[in-house]
Amino acid sequence: MPAYKNPALPPGKRVKDLLARMTLQEKAAQMMCVWQEKSQKLVDERGNFDLATAKSHFRQKRGLGQVGRPSDAGGGLNARQTAELTNAIQKFFLEHSRLGIPVIFHEECLHGQAAREATSFPQPIGLGATFNPELVEELFTMTAHEARVRGTHQALTPVVDVARDPRWGRVEETYGEDPYLVTQMGIAAVRGFQADASFKDKKRVIATLKHFVAHGQPESGMNCAPANVSLRVLRETFLHPFKETIQKAGAISVMASYNEVDGVPSHANRWLLRDVLRKEWRWKGFVVSDYYAIWELGYRPDTHGHFVAGDKRESCALAVEAGVNIELPEPDCYLHLVDLVRSGRLKESQLDDLVAPMLFWKFKMGLFDDPYIDPGEAERVVGCDEHRKFARQAARETITLLKNENQVAPLDPTKLKTIAVIGPNAHRSLLGGYSGVPKQEVTVLDGIKARVGDRVNVLHSEGCKITRDGGSWQRDEVFPSDPDDDRKQFAKAVTVARKADVIVLAIGGNEQTSREAWNLNHMGDRTSLDLIGRQDELVEAMVATGKPVIALLFNGRPLSINHLVRQVPVIFECWYLGQECGHAVADVLFGDHNPGGKLPITIPRSAGHLPAFYNYKPSARRGYLFDDVSPLYPFGFGLSYTTFEFTNFRLKKKRIRFNEATQVLVDVKNTGNREGTEVVQLYVRDCISCVTRPVKELKGFRKISLKPGETKTVALDITPESLAFYDTNMKWSVEPGEFEIMVGNSSRDADLTKVILTVTK
Repeated sequence: MPAYKNPALPPGKRVKDLLARMTLQEKAAQMMCVWQEKSQKLVDERGNFDLATAKSHFRQKRGLGQVGRPSDAGGGLNARQTAELTNAIQKFFLEHSRLGIPVIFHEECLHGQAAREATSFPQPIGLGATFNPELVEELFTMTAHEARVRGTHQALTPVVDVARDPRWGRVEETYGEDPYLVTQMGIAAVRGFQADASFKDKKRVIATLKHFVAHGQPESGMNCAPANVSLRVLRETFLHPFKETIQKAGAISVMASYNEVDGVPSHANRWLLRDVLRKEWRWKGFVVSDYYAIWELGYRPDTHGHFVAGDKRESCALAVEAGVNIELPEPDCYLHLVDLVRSGRLKESQLDDLVAPMLFWKFKMGLFDDPYIDPGEAERVVGCDEHRKFARQAARETITLLKNENQVAPLDPTKLKTIAVIGPNAHRSLLGGYSGVPKQEVTVLDGIKARVGDRVNVLHSEGCKITRDGGSWQRDEVFPSDPDDDRKQFAKAVTVARKADVIVLAIGGNEQTSREAWNLNHMGDRTSLDLIGRQDELVEAMVATGKPVIALLFNGRPLSINHLVRQVPVIFECWYLGQECGHAVADVLFGDHNPGGKLPITIPRSAGHLPAFYNYKPSARRGYLFDDVSPLYPFGFGLSYTTFEFTNFRLKKKRIRFNEATQVLVDVKNTGNREGTEVVQLYVRDCISCVTRPVKELKGFRKISLKPGETKTVALDITPESLAFYDTNMKWSVEPGEFEIMVGNSSRDADLTKVILTVTK
């Protein structure tokens, strides 16, 4: 038996033996993937494996590295069908490639697997609002299990981009604007996906950090645009979540980003992918390309190009030299690999270095020895009741109360006869981008009806539209709603609203108004953050009825809701809550759950106020002519149906050496009459420093639950890592001096108590 087929040997030895047996063509094949080409090479029109077609296209028996998104074959397969397909494809490559090398199946798992029947959880921006890493880890443990039982080995998530420009359409995919919060959520997600990376129980998958790097602050807020940031900002803000998540959670894969940094596109950036990622951080994983991004090193006519390569052959060479292990999603530029080696432009040893880690994880996952899954188990696990219940819990924790004037919320259904549920988001799918088709999905209207039953009459009217066709994420062209049709709907909505005791108004954005802009015909970035269409007019019409109005915002990015804030007594930021949306909204609306979400990103007053992130430099927010420089709602903000009091704020040690740690302690009391959660937030500022430092930076948080009258003491660590920064020599160090330590329940100064910590040599 060849050594690579011996399961008793360690993966490293098996890789070495296998590589020595592989031809140049077989190595190149491991660096390629098929996705949409499945329909021409592996499956029939119904999504069933086609042996004759597969034999025809892979007749040279060289194998293949990956198959992308098998669940979308034939227009979308259920759990059992996907498991059966992945088993069949895997069997084919094991038996019909010369060396029997298995494939890796990858899937999108941004907030649950983007597949038919999979459980759909809240979007990451909503999960960021939970400030609950334990919840995020459990959520992605469930996602990994659902994906693995269908045959998936690699998830193209989590997104650990730091979102610093809300005009960007991909904000919803991130955990927000703060590098510390993003890091904690990223670590939790990777632990959920990978656990200890032994993969022995066949319930975990490889996590892929994306997008490496600085994708979250594109020029003009446009997807894929250059990231014009300094080296210090690059390291402290954008590289930080990747570094921490790799070193503390062991992320196995990284996806390079579409954008450029300092004139060098990430897929051709040797400094990023080799010097920083592999040498400096000692990372041993593998880099996947973003879809078609190697092609874009030259020119891709339907979107853009970087023009650092004259053709696909040169793009291939640049990506290999930079350290991109595999090209996704189709064989394209990497079709030139063999020729480039034969011509001397590349060395075969370069391919060996890139193929080896991918083979290592195929061995580590047991794909050579135990590659198949049970379709019956897939049917049992995917979309199960346990996961559905957890999706509801995650959705409840996401909901963030921004305003509750005169304690209009929560509603008491025993005191209501009629509720009017109005708005373009009242009775439609609200999953956001990169979503599958869950077994069940509960709209706001249906959730409210289910909660109140026959005791309260629930009326509904759409009120207006946001975009003309209702908001399909996949549809390329987007049309604004028709003004005349909208105003006709206003009249119907007013008639309905006048019959009600209270109006629940579901507005915001949809999957077309904030999404990944992936080509010139499929846009998703915006110049304005205002409510789209005539939603502000709908708000006015509802307020004019004289009935109390409770606004529910559903959106993928923060919106400048100035008009809404002035007009409406109650506002909830919901982001996208996943399949249990309606149930979670009803739980919060009627007080069955006390909202405890906090904003993971600042809500600015307008697009003209950008950038608006809270951790700005001291000279950055001096003021505007004729306008307020402060945000509409600050990072970390969120109200509750109860109230909390912070007292006895103290440092365990007020003076420490630069290499020592201390703790900040604070007593938190629930001073209201409802049980609730509060997020205790720790911010730090270096008062005098050799380079300018932000006015405050989140360095710790703790989510606690308190019964009425209960008090808990919360201790948060302050370590050298909490105080360090890159000095004038770009050395990561703690500078002796005074540090302002701030603790409270949002980043707003009025919500913080401050004390000075002295650090000495």
